[in-house]
Amino acid sequence: MAFEIKSSAFEPGQPIPKKYTCEGSDLSVALAWTDPPAGTKSFALIADDPDAPMGTWVHWVVYDLPAEARGLPEGFPKQETLPDGTRQGLNDFRRVGYGGPCPPPGKPHRYFFKLYALDKKIGLPPRATKPQILDAMKNHILVEAQVMGTYKR
Repeated sequence: MAFEIKSSAFEPGQPIPKKYTCEGSDLSVALAWTDPPAGTKSFALIADDPDAPMGTWVHWVVYDLPAEARGLPEGFPKQETLPDGTRQGLNDFRRVGYGGPCPPPGKPHRYFFKLYALDKKIGLPPRATKPQILDAMKNHILVEAQVMGTYKR
């Protein structure tokens, strides 16, 4: 079976409800994924918007998620480190945790939630950035999955 990620908040390719955006409660969407391949030691998640005017905008960076994790709940805490060792990095709003869609008025933007199954823990301190995470993951990605939703203001 293929490694897959989905959200109960929206269907793939469909609009993300306002509740999960800067115009709503700015809660993170719930995510769930299938069993990863053998040898998975941790997961990393990066959510970003490639349609942002100034280039790709990072909305969420989560890493060192335990290998036994199979999802993230709605409204995931905006803490640097969680009790299970999960860490969160800085998004492009310069905050830790999820920052929901907040595009300028106009055409819909695409929001990609990319999950990586890794053969190691990343081990970076909290507040790492997407480039730091991508660099630390090099040659350690076993498989990846993504789900995309849209949002328009």
